[in-house]
Amino acid sequence: MAEEQGKQEAVQEAKPERKFDGFMAEVVEVAPMRTGMFGSVRQVMLKILEGKDKGRVRRRNVSGRIKVGDIIRVSDTSREDKRIMVR
Repeated sequence: MAEEQGKQEAVQEAKPERKFDGFMAEVVEVAPMRTGMFGSVRQVMLKILEGKDKGRVRRRNVSGRIKVGDIIRVSDTSREDKRIMVR
């Protein structure tokens, strides 16, 4: 029994801890147009909920299904994507 606990502790110590997981952000607005090679990327406005830019709204490109009110995690809050221009 003690040997099993020692093995479990060794396995837990071997796993690296994640030091940074990003910042939480809430989707405020979803643009009606799509971008990307197959139209899978949508441009959204995000309200930053954590970090130094807390409360600011940033434009980001998001892949996959997304709707207003979703909470997502972004790695960088200082960067903002360019607006999609429709020709």
